[in-house]
Order: sequence, then C-alpha cells, then structure tokens
Amino acid sequence: MTVDIRTVGIVGAGQMGSGIAHVAALAGLNVVLNDVSEDRVNNGLATVNGNLKRQVSKGFITQAQNDEALSRIKAEPNVEGLGACDLVIEAATENEAVKVKIYGNVCPHLKPEAILATNTSSISITRLAAATDRPERFIGIHFMNPVPVMQLVEIIRGIATDDGTFESAKAFITKLDRQVAVAEDFPAFIVNRILLPMINEAIYTLYEGVGTVESIDMAMRLGANHPMGPLQLADFIGLDTCLSIMQVLHEGLADSKYRPCPLLVKYVEAGWLGRKVKRGFYDYRGEKPVATR
Repeated sequence: MTVDIRTVGIVGAGQMGSGIAHVAALAGLNVVLNDVSEDRVNNGLATVNGNLKRQVSKGFITQAQNDEALSRIKAEPNVEGLGACDLVIEAATENEAVKVKIYGNVCPHLKPEAILATNTSSISITRLAAATDRPERFIGIHFMNPVPVMQLVEIIRGIATDDGTFESAKAFITKLDRQVAVAEDFPAFIVNRILLPMINEAIYTLYEGVGTVESIDMAMRLGANHPMGPLQLADFIGLDTCLSIMQVLHEGLADSKYRPCPLLVKYVEAGWLGRKVKRGFYDYRGEKPVATR
C-alpha cells in the first residue's frame, strides 16, 4: 500500500533535520519538527528561517514562498504531536543506540499506515527496522548535507521494506524536486562508501607527514577540481560523524583498508569536531579559518 505523503514529521532539528524541514515545507508539505527540547526545536526553526532568507536575497525564491514555507512548519517538542504524520524521518546523531531509543518513543504514537524513515548515512536499515513495530514500513532516506543545496537523496530498502513503502519514498523525493539514487543495504551505502575512505586517506596523508592541512586541501581543489579540500569537507561534515561512518565500514566489511586514521580518533577524543565547535583541522574562531597542523 502506497501512502500519499502530505505531512512529514522530523525527529531531530539539527543541521540535517532543519534542512529536511526547509525543503519539505518549500515543496508544499506540512512539517512537524520535533526534538528533545523546545529550545532545540526553536534553534532549528531559526536555521530554516535564516536559510530561506538567504535564498530570497539570492533570488532563488520569492518572499511569498519564504512566508508560505515558514507557515507550514509546526514546532513540536513532544513525540505525541507526530501522530498525524504520513511520514516520520529520524534525523538524529549517527549513533545506533540513540536512533533505536527514538523509535521506541515515537512508534507508539504513529498511525498504523505511517512510514518511518531514517536519515542515517551508514547504519544497517535492516537492523534499525527490526527495532521498530513496522519493519515493512521502514526505509532509509539519506539526504546530503547541506540539504537545501544538494540534489541527491539515497533511498535504501531494508530486507523487510515492502514495495508500497519504497514507492511512497520515491514519490516523496520527487515532490521535493530531488534525484533518487537507490542503494543496497550495505555499510555506508553509495556516497559515503566512496567519500569517507577518501577523507580518511587524506587524514592519513596528514598523519604521515606527506603534506600539511593546507597543501592537502589545495592539492585536491586544484589538482582534482574538488569544490573543497577533503580536510575542509571533514570539518564541514563533523569529525565525529566521519569517525562513526569509518567505524561502521571497518566493522561491517571487516577490511583493514577502512581502519579509521588514529589522527581522526585523536581529534574526536579532543572534542575538535570541526565547524560546529569552531575547531577541527582548521580553527574557525578568528576572521578566517587557520589550519591547526
């Protein structure tokens, strides 16, 4: 059975969740934005508001579209408020235990036909689905960061995902004017299976003294025509997220080529997680980023 998705619930109002709320509301869908506290939901709404204003200033959308999109987003700090949603997307941190706890809290409040999705970038969809009351109506919908800009969305079926859920998810992404890449349920799917080992290798290149932060990033920008260097990109993604994905790859595929670089581990242990804390491979506390090594 397919579902006509008109109201989308989003659990997690951070960078990814607010981005999904942004594009869904702009596409004419009603959005219920949830997080563990009212402050976090309000911070997410402020992010959406700021990003919409930026799109207006650049002429990508009109002021009327901005106002209409904001009017479609409802702040909801309580999971009970997700009960009317046709689709609920979990956009929490890349930690399996956290995600499973969310499903336990959310599932009792969902209508039977509602689809539950995860925005995980690496964790097994089949295993996450088994922690819910609706494995047939569970699916991976992996948006890329930053959501308002990136055009690709990976859709990943678990072993139990039924055809109606899969078709409903594809139709939802089409409504958002995004492109679908269907991936099999293997660790890190397509994009991060390719991207994160490259970033990890760049960190090894720094760790082994082959180049400095700036020279490595410049080499890949100017030598491979990448829009940003791999260490700058790692800071943008979040070094804790990079480490989590590499750990999933290393454990899930049992291949030493996916071993996280010890320097990445050290930065995460130090709390140097990238742009979100203003320090990673670059220090962002001044007027311009400065390499930390």
